Amino acid sequence: MTADFSSLYNHHEREVFAAVLDAAKDYPDIAASNDLLCDVACVALNRLPPRYIRHEVDFSFYLTEHERHEIDHAIGEAVGYAFNFVQARTALRSRK
Repeated sequence: MTADFSSLYNHHEREVFAAVLDAAKDYPDIAASNDLLCDVACVALNRLPPRYIRHEVDFSFYLTEHERHEIDHAIGEAVGYAFNFVQARTALRSRK
């Protein structure tokens, strides 16, 4: 038996990617590097619990407004932490 799992994805990926791109304007040194932006996204995603879904509409339909707000807040905090983390690590590497 074969199965196609290509329709499965972590809901937070798209939201985090959008939040990283939105916040990048506040971190021009990081925004100049695609590799660093990817690092930021990885750090942020690793701070969030995975929420695997097949269809965005299914996920959104079952969330309350309070849950949506909590997820948005958690994503914002994770992205802020990730930018600061990557910025600090980049500064440490440049001193060596």
